[in-house]
Amino acid sequence: MASDARLIAQTDAPGQDQKITRGHWLTVVVVSLVVSVAAVLIGTHKFQMGPAAVVLFPIIWAVVIGGIIGTQRVRRLSGSSRAVATLLLEIGIIVFLARLGTQIGPSLVKFTELGPAILLQEAGHIFGTVILALPVAVALGLGRVAVGATWSIDRESYLAFAIQRFGVQSGEYRGVFSVWLLGSLFGAVFISLLAGFLGGLEIFDPRALALGLGLGSASMMLGGVGALSLLYPEQAGEIMALAALSNLVTNIVGFYAGVFLSLPLCRSLYRFWSRLFGRDDEGKSTSQQRRKAAETSTSQEALPVAVDVDPTLKVTPWIAILAYAIVGVSALVMNVVGTKSLTGTDALGLLVLLLLTGLSFRLAKILPSVPSSVWVLAITTILTAPFVPTAALLTGITEHLDVILIGLPALTLIGLTVGRDVKALKSLSWKIVLVALLTYSASFIAAAALGQVALDW
Repeated sequence: MASDARLIAQTDAPGQDQKITRGHWLTVVVVSLVVSVAAVLIGTHKFQMGPAAVVLFPIIWAVVIGGIIGTQRVRRLSGSSRAVATLLLEIGIIVFLARLGTQIGPSLVKFTELGPAILLQEAGHIFGTVILALPVAVALGLGRVAVGATWSIDRESYLAFAIQRFGVQSGEYRGVFSVWLLGSLFGAVFISLLAGFLGGLEIFDPRALALGLGLGSASMMLGGVGALSLLYPEQAGEIMALAALSNLVTNIVGFYAGVFLSLPLCRSLYRFWSRLFGRDDEGKSTSQQRRKAAETSTSQEALPVAVDVDPTLKVTPWIAILAYAIVGVSALVMNVVGTKSLTGTDALGLLVLLLLTGLSFRLAKILPSVPSSVWVLAITTILTAPFVPTAALLTGITEHLDVILIGLPALTLIGLTVGRDVKALKSLSWKIVLVALLTYSASFIAAAALGQVALDW
């Protein structure tokens, strides 16, 4: 009974579940693990579409299946279960980033081999989306969703940052999630078609187009490389090498540049474009809002349409320990399922990643302006850098932990929590699709253009 009491949360929100019980925890853990295992067993499938290839891999299956379960009407996932899923998601996504950081650190030495063209193209990825896609998104009436949809092409690390920085009920998060999901499903096909089209026009040096493919997404990069290699077979090797190096730079510095440069710029320009187009944070016309205000006294403090409010889960020390343990065990189970191996070193590696995750959350509380997603990437990158004494040890105990596998339960939880925002996502309709495609295009073309300038020097 005592343990049950510690698993109960209260909420003042009307119409919501008043308790978060052991049953809600068990439901979330079991469903997320079953879906994650199913995603791994389904595996990766590749479909060729001319020069392009559609690749469906476990991350896609996990999010899609989780999303189906989270939005189906037969037996809806309760708000209490979503509250548990949100807590586990916040921890699991930081563990995922911790492992990603341990992969970035050993590659820092490659910076000395990068030319100015590879470094300069990163500015295109950072600012191309903000300058070109943001005003269109605001004009279409996406509101704060426009910020999340256009400050980057929204890959996994940006998705994690959005969860930490804005919360899963924010417009910014919905924008990031929508662009991330669309990119995961269709990004490789779209970029390969765009790269082939631009390559056929012969406006850009194929090397510049290769540099532009460093979008931070391996699938998008490979799709574009495939198209360019068909057009320029004699340069296929160089195109692949440049695209890979460019993608490495984006994965190493792109996240930090996006957080500290692109996002602040995007938020500032969002305010400018919102005033210019007369839009509020929900994307509605401010002139219409003023007319409505004159006709009614309805409160203006309502939440954005169709966003449910889940119960609040009070995180006591006991709850925190339980949540970290669940995340750690789930990650280890998925690593075993995917790699078909288990060693004591793997368990030790996950324990260290969990401790670094906890440290990152603590540092984020001390310095709230820097979220835990930034802290954990910075810490793990530095600790595994070749010039740091801890590099060999930390790299050794985590080398058999597959970053995708250990992050799969957390990504499944993203799907399970979609039910809270599904109506809001549907309300974006064709607009978010158009903005997402414009975001990918702007990032690729702007980076390729700057790469072209650097190569011409």
